[in-house]
Amino acid sequence: MTGAVDPATRAQLTRRAAYASIAMAVFLAVLKGWATWKTGSAAMLGSLADTTLDLVASIATLIGVWIAAMPADEDHRFGHGKAEALAAMFQIMLIALSAAAIAFRSVEHLLYGAETSAAGEGIAVSVIAIAATFALLAWQRYVIARTGSLAIRTDNLHYQSDLFLNLAVIAALVLDQYIGWSQADPLFGLAIAGWLLWGAWNAASEAIDHLMDREWPEDRRQQFVAAAAKHPELSNLHDLRTRTAGNRDFVQFHVDLPGSMTVDEAHEVIEKVEEDLCRQFPGMELLIHIDPEGHVDEPDNPLVEEDQFAKLEDKP
Repeated sequence: MTGAVDPATRAQLTRRAAYASIAMAVFLAVLKGWATWKTGSAAMLGSLADTTLDLVASIATLIGVWIAAMPADEDHRFGHGKAEALAAMFQIMLIALSAAAIAFRSVEHLLYGAETSAAGEGIAVSVIAIAATFALLAWQRYVIARTGSLAIRTDNLHYQSDLFLNLAVIAALVLDQYIGWSQADPLFGLAIAGWLLWGAWNAASEAIDHLMDREWPEDRRQQFVAAAAKHPELSNLHDLRTRTAGNRDFVQFHVDLPGSMTVDEAHEVIEKVEEDLCRQFPGMELLIHIDPEGHVDEPDNPLVEEDQFAKLEDKP
């Protein structure tokens, strides 16, 4: 679902969010690199690895939203919106790789042992990282609410996981250094790896839905049908098809008009309907096919739907 802003504003907001994400990743990578060197913590190393991949993923996000904002051209007449889904899939692969590396290092520490030190410095770095991440998440949530960007939403997932990563690092260092539980650090590292894999699995579903042209959720389809039903000149809205590609929505449907209408009259009706629906659903490309009243679609076509107006409780 796209947001309710014009394409130029959307592009500007998503690029700013991507720049902010890159700047935050650089800051946190430097901070955590120093902390990893001081502490030798597997959990801190896992947090550093995740932040480093966050930097790469944020750069991919910037590229994705930049390409997605490009207007349609002769070779991409439906626009470039799926670049956001591709950027999201790239981020998801990086998350999975990061989780695998953290798990490997944590198992190694469990089997062969490893010492951590300078817990105070590690805890201080994690607290700073948490505060900085909260600020970035707030900005990203604002941009997501305005734009509905899939790439920014996936990037937001990265930094949500960072909050748990940093909390896990603090817990691991406290248990290891102050309580004496030496296995706490690698066990927390394994928990972090599992958390990252779970997040990657969940994030992949929406990106795949965009790439596979999945239909809108049923409640949003019904909102659209209800908006169309406010035009009494239309009847028997059927064969409704919807999809989302990054920053664009695409909708098409068939509708009945009287066979006695001239082409000019029918065109005028459809133009008014398109203008109204596109105003209510910004960022949508709409295609309406006109059928004469009484027309029956192919009965053997499994994709043909019945009259959507008939499903509405407040049918005109």
